[in-house]
Amino acid sequence: MIKVYGIKNCNKVRDTFKWLEENEIEYEFIDLKKDPLSEQKLDEFVHKVGLDVILNKRGMKWRDLGLKDKNLDDDQLFDQLLEHQTMIKRPLLEQGDAILVGYDEDAFDAFVD
Repeated sequence: MIKVYGIKNCNKVRDTFKWLEENEIEYEFIDLKKDPLSEQKLDEFVHKVGLDVILNKRGMKWRDLGLKDKNLDDDQLFDQLLEHQTMIKRPLLEQGDAILVGYDEDAFDAFVD
């Protein structure tokens, strides 16, 4: 079963739910605000796809924290992401060992096959 990680009020997450339902694909939603990732799980995702893929540098939280102007190394960025998981690009889909980050219907087609 596909796991969808994100936050409920995110338009891209809602679009993902709609796409999955229209394609009759079962999924489990994990709300990162209510059930944040463990350090180990976030580390697993980062190792699979890279910190630069998972970290949303265009979101409000990134700007609110002023991280653009700070010269943070990957460990410091990881710590910020662990603490502020709304900076995770959404949606993040997990199926078995595979991870898909971001809303892309063509990628969804390939991911669920």
